[in-house]
Amino acid sequence: MTHQHVEIRSGAYADSVALLQVSRDVAATPGVAAAQVAMATELNVEVLQGMGFTLPAASANDMVVALRLDDADALPAALAAVDAALAAVRGGSSGGGEVAAPARTTASALRRTGGGLALVSVPGASALVEAMDALDAGVDVMIFSDNVPVEQELALKRIARDRGLLVMGPDCGTAVVGGVGLGFANTVSPGKVGIVAASGTGCQQVLALLDAAGVGVAAALGVGGRDLSSAIGGISTMTALERLDADPTVEHVVVVSKPPAPEVAAAVEQYAEGLATPVRFALLGEGQPDLTTQVEALLGDLGVDVPEWPTWGTAAEPADGGALRGLFVGGTLCDEAMLLAAADLGGIRSNIPLSEDLALDSSLLSPGHLMIDFGDDGLTRGRAHPMIDPTLRLEHLAKVAADADTAVVLLDVVLGHGAEADPAAGLAPAIAAAKAVRDVPVVVACVGTSTDQQDLTRQAEALAAAGAEVHLSNAAAARRAVALATGAAR
Repeated sequence: MTHQHVEIRSGAYADSVALLQVSRDVAATPGVAAAQVAMATELNVEVLQGMGFTLPAASANDMVVALRLDDADALPAALAAVDAALAAVRGGSSGGGEVAAPARTTASALRRTGGGLALVSVPGASALVEAMDALDAGVDVMIFSDNVPVEQELALKRIARDRGLLVMGPDCGTAVVGGVGLGFANTVSPGKVGIVAASGTGCQQVLALLDAAGVGVAAALGVGGRDLSSAIGGISTMTALERLDADPTVEHVVVVSKPPAPEVAAAVEQYAEGLATPVRFALLGEGQPDLTTQVEALLGDLGVDVPEWPTWGTAAEPADGGALRGLFVGGTLCDEAMLLAAADLGGIRSNIPLSEDLALDSSLLSPGHLMIDFGDDGLTRGRAHPMIDPTLRLEHLAKVAADADTAVVLLDVVLGHGAEADPAAGLAPAIAAAKAVRDVPVVVACVGTSTDQQDLTRQAEALAAAGAEVHLSNAAAARRAVALATGAAR
C-alpha cells in the first residue's frame, strides 16, 4: 500500500529547472514511487493535484515537497534525499557551519556580487518584477522565463533601450556572453562571428553548423522569439547589433529569426546598413533560404570551405505513401521544417501553424501532414521544456508511429547546456519500440557539437543504432523526410 507525504516549506525558493533535477534525484531513491518538488504556483498546484496529491493552502513563494512512497518506512530516507538534492543545486550543504543569508531580491544580489548581466528564470507571471529589478540595478537581463505577457516585454525593452541596456528574452533559451554559454547554449570555440537570435534553437543550429565547419563564435545574443514581431518592433535586436558592432573581436554578424513581421525585418535591415560590421540576415519565411543555406553563405563570406554536413544511419523507404509527422522540441526547427515541407506537401497542420486555418486542436492529432512544437508556451505551462523533460513527446511518438497513415516521422534532438544529459537514452529505445510495432522510417535532426556534454557523435550513433537516420542539418533532415514521404527518395 502506497503512502503519501506532502509538506509546505514556507519561503524556500529554488529555480524551477533546479527543482526538476531535485524531483528526478528524489524519485530515484529506493522506496519512492513518485516525487515532485516545486514552487506552489497555480500551475504547479494543478499539476500536483493531477498527480493525485492533496495539498494544504500555500502561496507561490512556498515550496511543496510531495512524495508517494511504497511504504511509510521509506519517508526518512526520502526526506533526506530531498534535503541533499536541494543542497546540491544550491551549491552548499544541508547542515553545519554558518551560511550567509540568501539575497531576497535581484537588486540586492547584484549589489552583493556585482556583475553586468542578470539571468531571470522564474514563472512568467513573476518575471517582470525580477527583470525590472535588474534594470534598476543598471545591468542587462536575460529572461529565460516563458509565458510573459507581450505588453510586459514591450515595457521592459523600452525602458532598457532608454537606459542603454539590453533585454534578452523573454523566452530567451540560448546565449553566449563573455565566452560563457547560457540557457541551452552549445559548447563552441571562440571566434569572430557574432549572432543575434530571435530564436533559441535557430541559434543553436547556427552554432552547431559553424562548429562543424571549424568556425568559432565571439557572442550569441538571444533577444526572444517575439522581438521581430510587430508588437515589439525589433528593439532588442537593434541594441544587440549595436553591441556587436562595437566589439572589435566581431568581424561578421548573422541575425537568426523565426518568421518575422516584414516591416520590422525591413527596419532592422535598414538599421544594419549603417553599421561598420557586415550583417547577414537568416530570417525564415516563405521563399527564404533555410538556416543551413545561410550558414553556407556566411562561410563563403568568411572564406571558409563548406564541409559535408555529417549524417548517421539510413532510413528505409516506407512501404506505402502517407503523411509526414514531425515532433519537435525546437520551435524554429519546426518552423523551418514546415516551410521546407509545405513547398512539396501543401498545408501542414501544427500548433504553431504557418496559417491559422491549419491550427491543430488540443489533441494535437489530425489526419494528413502535421508538425508539433512541444516547446511552445501552450505546452510548457506547468511542465518543464521538452529539451529537459521529453515525456509528452515520447508519448506522442508512440501514437503517430503506430498510426497507419504515418509514412515518415521527423524528430529533432537539441544538445547543450541545461538540456537532457543523455537524450538518446530515452529516445533511442522509444524509436526502436515504435519501429517494432510498425516499421515506419524515422529521420532525426541532431543539433549539437562534439564538445557538448552529451557528445554529438555518441547521441547520433545511438539514435542510428535504434533505426533512425540522423542529420546535423535540420534542413537536410526535413528534405530527406519529405523525399521519403513523397517517394522521391526512390
